[in-house]
Amino acid sequence: MATTVLVVEDEKEIRELLRRYMERAGYAVVTTGSGAEAIRLLGDGSVDLAVLDLGLPDVDGEEVLREAHARGGIPVVVLTARSAVEDRIHGLRLGADDYVTKPFSPTEVVLRVQAVLHRAGAATGAPGEQALSYGGGRLWIDEVRHEAAWDGAVVELTPTEWGLLTALASVPGRVYSRYELVNRVQGYEFTGYERTIDSHVKNLRHKMGPDGSGVVETVLGVGYRLGLTRDQ
Repeated sequence: MATTVLVVEDEKEIRELLRRYMERAGYAVVTTGSGAEAIRLLGDGSVDLAVLDLGLPDVDGEEVLREAHARGGIPVVVLTARSAVEDRIHGLRLGADDYVTKPFSPTEVVLRVQAVLHRAGAATGAPGEQALSYGGGRLWIDEVRHEAAWDGAVVELTPTEWGLLTALASVPGRVYSRYELVNRVQGYEFTGYERTIDSHVKNLRHKMGPDGSGVVETVLGVGYRLGLTRDQ
């Protein structure tokens, strides 16, 4: 059974954006714009982690955070427009496991969720059960545990390298332009970032060893693709 993430955010566009990114990462997602509804959902025993906006219209987000803590210590990643250090410290003291200030990249939120779940031991199933393998088992990617391995060794990736690899692996063989990869990795248009994708690809290939250029293939004049097929 997939890990269930509750997204509590009163702005519909942000709520739906996070839902899409969480589902793409393999999570079951429940969403609400209501603090009262969030408290009800936290009490039914099905939520593994909450992504919580503190600025809710009906119930103070801090009350929802306290409820999550009281319900067996459900992990919470807080979203807020409050960026002052004292506000972040206050949220962490209330029981938040991580703190993301707006505006944010949805990819960053997913990575923080994965890190919190990993620390909390909330990922479901046996170790590696969620992993997908490619190229006859040479590459495997476990998005729930946020781990990748090449030839049996775990590869330490930066958030951008992880985003690139998972984007390319989502449809093996499909060619992604640099512009598409920027939007998949950053979650929004980032002017001036397109050409830096080449540097991140170079670093990613280097971490895959001598065969790295065959893992991430260049399609001249177009972009990049994963050069491995997904194993059945």
